[in-house]
Amino acid sequence: MNSSQDNTSPRKMGITMFILAWAILFIMGIVFFDDLLATQINPNRKPDSRTTLEGTKEIVLQSNQQHHYVANGLINGHKTVFLLDTGATDVVIPQSLAQKIGLKASGQQQAYTANGRVTVYRTTLASLQIGDIKLQDINASINPAMDKQVVLLGMSALKRLEFTQRGETLILRQYDD
Repeated sequence: MNSSQDNTSPRKMGITMFILAWAILFIMGIVFFDDLLATQINPNRKPDSRTTLEGTKEIVLQSNQQHHYVANGLINGHKTVFLLDTGATDVVIPQSLAQKIGLKASGQQQAYTANGRVTVYRTTLASLQIGDIKLQDINASINPAMDKQVVLLGMSALKRLEFTQRGETLILRQYDD
């Protein structure tokens, strides 16, 4: 086993995660700047929803100017803004937003982010909705280190959907069970 490869891979991943974290923080700061920028940053304020003849629910999202997918939605009936993040294991909610919508923490654990190790608190979302797609009983994490009101829509929710990206368009699909 080559020790230089062992050290390089985690370091590259750390640098990538650091850059990604700063990019996400930058986007979250702009989202709330003003209405003009909000439309440019979140072209999915009212996501385009449709249901196919087979009962499949689809949401069509457009990427923003930074090529990220941001969309309005609901957590337990409360309005929120999601940033789709396939690199996040869970849906990650800033602590201030979690308190505002009444989420209860069920235990703590360590999470590894681009900014290092942080303590997050486990919770379960009764419901999560984007357009006509509704998910229930979603594992999530409350992160006290996040200072913006944007929720990272991670794989604990996305794994229940099929998603396809082409160009600047992302289609999320929820099949009728």
